[in-house]
Amino acid sequence: MTEAMDEFRTLNLLKSFNNKSKYVIAKLTQVLGYTRQTIKKQFDDLKTEKIINNFTININPNILPINLKYVLLEIKTNPKEPKLLENLLKISQLKILDGILGEYSLFALLIFHSSEEYYQVLSIIDNIMAQSYFKKYHIIETIKVFKTNGIELIDNKIHPNFNVDSLDYVILKILQENQDIKPISTYEIKDIINDKYKDFLNEMNRQEISQSTIHNRIKKLENNNVILNYALNFSPKKIGFRGKYLVRIKPKDPSKYNEIALNLEKNSFITDLFRIGEQHGLFAIVRVKNVEDYAEFIRDLYQSDEIEDTFTSFVLDELKTYTNFVIY
Repeated sequence: MTEAMDEFRTLNLLKSFNNKSKYVIAKLTQVLGYTRQTIKKQFDDLKTEKIINNFTININPNILPINLKYVLLEIKTNPKEPKLLENLLKISQLKILDGILGEYSLFALLIFHSSEEYYQVLSIIDNIMAQSYFKKYHIIETIKVFKTNGIELIDNKIHPNFNVDSLDYVILKILQENQDIKPISTYEIKDIINDKYKDFLNEMNRQEISQSTIHNRIKKLENNNVILNYALNFSPKKIGFRGKYLVRIKPKDPSKYNEIALNLEKNSFITDLFRIGEQHGLFAIVRVKNVEDYAEFIRDLYQSDEIEDTFTSFVLDELKTYTNFVIY
């Protein structure tokens, strides 16, 4: 089989696992036209080659009663500070850590469930940076998330009367962080909660959580667009995505930020799009297969005649990946 055919089949398989609900192998055989044995073999090969890592979910940042807080962080450091990297990677809220080209040599994305959690971690970051050589870092708070991991949020609005409670948060955390190369079952989630969340259960005055409760909770989270999708974390470079860029965008007319963002989120090269409170008020993470794709992306931006300026940072090395974006 040719390399191009291998990549095509791999992309097809990854796309099929990216779904609104948890995958069912019988449905995949119908969609892909492969036998169950063929799918299993291909899946095992992808694991062995470390093209895929683990199952996860993407969570809608606009959950109620409190939205998730997305924070961008730029850090100036040098290769002689490995301890700084080690300490940053210990922060559980850290989703992305990239080595980038420019004055700031590290870029991070952190996601928080509350303001209290944010300020606690901010204190940890302050202490880490106090011990660094340059002691220079830049925190960028996002005002709005338009797109996350290739998912347009305009099409995934949460019902205004649906609130996420503490048990929902625990289930979401397990679905996002505790899955392995095999999708986790509701029975396994039950066991994790009953075994590792005893203090949480005591606060709820409960001895355990039933499997049926977890099943029903997950269905509600899916139906109300809290769970945006189920997906696989994968290695972008091993499936052809060799370029990652961080792009700041400044429109000619500041009153059109929202309008421009809604148009940009439709762009398949953009996996994540944020409104930030800076001069270049839109921040995009762009994934491309080659340099020509990025040149096309920038050319199209300026041809719209609505963009005054852009500022690009090239990602040299992905130190911590959060890569389950929708593949185009």
